[in-house]
Amino acid sequence: MPLQIITIPCLADNYAYLIRETDTGQVAVVDVPEAGPILGALKDMGWPLHQILITHHHYDHIDGLEALRKATGANVYGATADSHRLPPLDIALAEGDTFKLGNETCDILDVSGHTIGHIAFLFKAAGAVFSADSLMALGCGRIFEGDFSMMWDTMQKFKALPDDTLVYSGHEYTMSNAKFALTIEPSNASLKARIADIEGKRANNIPTVPASIGMEKATNPFMRADLPEIKALMGMADATDAAVFGEIRTRKDRF
Repeated sequence: MPLQIITIPCLADNYAYLIRETDTGQVAVVDVPEAGPILGALKDMGWPLHQILITHHHYDHIDGLEALRKATGANVYGATADSHRLPPLDIALAEGDTFKLGNETCDILDVSGHTIGHIAFLFKAAGAVFSADSLMALGCGRIFEGDFSMMWDTMQKFKALPDDTLVYSGHEYTMSNAKFALTIEPSNASLKARIADIEGKRANNIPTVPASIGMEKATNPFMRADLPEIKALMGMADATDAAVFGEIRTRKDRF
């Protein structure tokens, strides 16, 4: 495997991710909710840290950044569009930009909706995308700054990825997302099977992320708003895809 990825629980329900490119030993971290668990994992693995990759400006993704930068000297990468409210960036990025982690290329996706300027980090060759609070396991982030059409466009970017791409999202929200998904699509056999797997993992304190794009397309209501069967279940057979997505998101906000 070109990338070795370690999931690091932080705060109450956040995840940060260490990514090591195995040919060169270059190491990055995606998001820094707090520095301590990340520094502990680096010490346990005997790894340096070269890059700090930030998805968006919310405090639970950046609070530990300055302490981690001071301890490691790593360069900070983040969105140009978010740079006015992020800690100082060494590398500012926008959709279409790429950079290297060792020998692996990372592509930047603009996945705005949860916030404006939210980015995802896509390692195509390794089949991994770090989506934070845009696409989540069985869910999507609450829309604080964008609108429903913007977030639906973001879902299309994820749906266009290969089905075997693994999605590393920013929180352990999967069980609550699963309960909501059942209210939209109670007869989805794939969803029921996934929930059984989720329950087993959480009973053993195992993270429910990553999950594949294919699995999200089969079970995540926020990626399925364009399907005739979902529109029928919602009583919105003639509505636009974005409108159906918006109704699903509105129901989740009230759930």
